[in-house]
Amino acid sequence: MWDELLIAAALMLVLEGLLPVLSPKSFKQMMFDASQMSEQQLRVTGIITMVIGAIAVYILKH
Repeated sequence: MWDELLIAAALMLVLEGLLPVLSPKSFKQMMFDASQMSEQQLRVTGIITMVIGAIAVYILKH
């Protein structure tokens, strides 16, 4: 189980690194836009992202 968790974390780092490598300008704009969001908006965005990720893991594992 720990192996799978570490592989998932490593893959997450690879995927998060794609946008800055492929389109640094878009990445900078996205970070700027995120910095302008309220804390509540960031929390809601984080929750939505986590739910989508959890659903995707559930679907892929079953």
